[in-house]
This record gives sequence, structure tokens and C-alpha cells, in this order.
Amino acid sequence: MTDQTATRPFEVKIGINPIGWSNDDLPALGGETPLSTALAEGRAIGYQGFELGNKFPREPAALRTLMAGYGLEVVSGWYSGRLAQRPVDEEIAAVAPHLRLLAENGCKVMVYGEVAGSIQGEPSVPLYKRPRFRDDDAFRRYGERLTAFGRYLLRHGVRLAYHHHMGAYVESPGDIDRLMAHTGEEVGLLFDSGHACFGGGDPLTILDRHIQRVCHVHCKDVRPAMIRHAFNRQWSFLDAVLNGVFTVPGDGAIDFAAIVERLRAHGYQGWLVVEAEQDPAVAPSYACAARGYRTLRALVDGAPHRRVA
Repeated sequence: MTDQTATRPFEVKIGINPIGWSNDDLPALGGETPLSTALAEGRAIGYQGFELGNKFPREPAALRTLMAGYGLEVVSGWYSGRLAQRPVDEEIAAVAPHLRLLAENGCKVMVYGEVAGSIQGEPSVPLYKRPRFRDDDAFRRYGERLTAFGRYLLRHGVRLAYHHHMGAYVESPGDIDRLMAHTGEEVGLLFDSGHACFGGGDPLTILDRHIQRVCHVHCKDVRPAMIRHAFNRQWSFLDAVLNGVFTVPGDGAIDFAAIVERLRAHGYQGWLVVEAEQDPAVAPSYACAARGYRTLRALVDGAPHRRVA
């Protein structure tokens, strides 16, 4: 760490994903909750911005007007990519509306989730049946397509933030290592603490190994007992979510104090996004979102680490 990095302000913003209020993959979880509730409560808690979900406007001006009315920023938005199975030119054509939505709302990163072959949205397919590249050459070709796609996004001022995710091609620590090895700097890494742990890794080790490429951060906590049940009982990803595998920072087993300090020491400047898929009937949205915010706010502000009730 250079002296310049050591004295550089820790200029991060704390945002949230609306998934704690209304789950896009499981509409029964909070599907009746209006977007206005999530935005108003998130702003009241102190969040500076929201990632997008299915209830947000898809026209750039309408989205900008909506968010301005709540004094909130657009953080980013999930894009369901299929570069594992289709060529770059088709992906570029497919991404156009979403890219325009993000770029015209000041977003610096795009959350890229690989959904080709993914089982993350399949309610009855156990996690061990996730897709895998058959050999290193297939992984290399995938990396080349991702790099070309990332280069295109950068021309529009948006960096690809690759989301390693349960049930998809890039899930384990080894998968993340190979992804980073086979892609260029045009491809950034979305570090997700919860998926890092659920995928069989130590979040801090993964962060240390790839921190130079981290351009976006999802902060979710985990319940280790539920991770064990997910594999022992052959749950699907959605089964794991329904059974409470994820929670907000400060309510699980992950050491967020160490993660925040690593990011601070590295000079990370971007968003810390609370994203924890839970059933709002079991985990009340406002209370959980507030707990996640207080946990991160205290750590970012340098308060002594303690569990936040």
C-alpha cells in the first residue's frame, strides 16, 4: 500500500438492492409491496442509492425522475448475460436498452450475471447440477468473449462487474480464479461476500486475491447451518433462499469489519450494496435493511466493530 493510498479518503457510498422488499425470482416474497415503499424506507434509513429490480421504470428519463423524487441515485442493475452460449455481437445487441438505462442514469458499473445454463432460478434443481465448462479451453473462449463485451461497455462509460453466483458457471473460488485469469482488465469483479462463502470460499481470501479487479461490492451475510443443509439436503438455490441462507450484514457469520478494512486499505471507491434475499414475512424489510445499513455505516465511519442489534 502506498502512502498516497493510505491517506486517500475512503469514498464509498452505501446502497441497497430492493430484493429485501420484493424478490424478482420469487414473486411470492414481497410481490405485493409497491416500489414506493422500498424507496421511501431505504431513503429514510440513510441509503444513498438503489440497484434496480423488475418494478423500476425501464425508460431512462422516467427512472431519473423517479429516483430524483426520493433523493436517491441509481447504483446499477442486473443484466442477464448469455455469453457462455452466444457470440459477442448478439450480446451487444441484447444489452442495448439496459446499457442506455444505466449510462443515462450515471451508473459506472453493470452487474453481469451469467444465466446461460444457470439453475439459480430453477426451484427443483439441486445446486450440484450447476453448469461447468468442460475444459480450460472452453473457459478461455468464454473469457475472450467477456473481455470483448466489457471493452464495448467501457466505450459507453460503464464497466462490466461480473457477479460470481451460486448455480452458475462461475461459483467456486477456483471458478473465480479462472475467470480472472482468462479475462482482461475490461472485466471487473463484483465481489459478493455471501456468494463467496456459499460457493465454498473464505470471502476475505477471495477479496485479497482479486482486489485489484473489484469494481463493485455486494454485502450479504450467511447462516452457515443453512449452507450445510443446502448441500446435504440437495436444495435448489431458491430452496436455500427460502430457508434463510442469506441475511443482512451483522446478522450472520461473515466478518464485515475485515472486509471493509481491506477495501479501505486498498483505496476502493465505489458502492457497498446491501443485498440479502430473504422472505419479508420472516425477516421484516425495514428492520433488516436498517440493521444492514447501521452495520456498514459504523464500519465505514471507523467505529469500533461490534454486533449491531
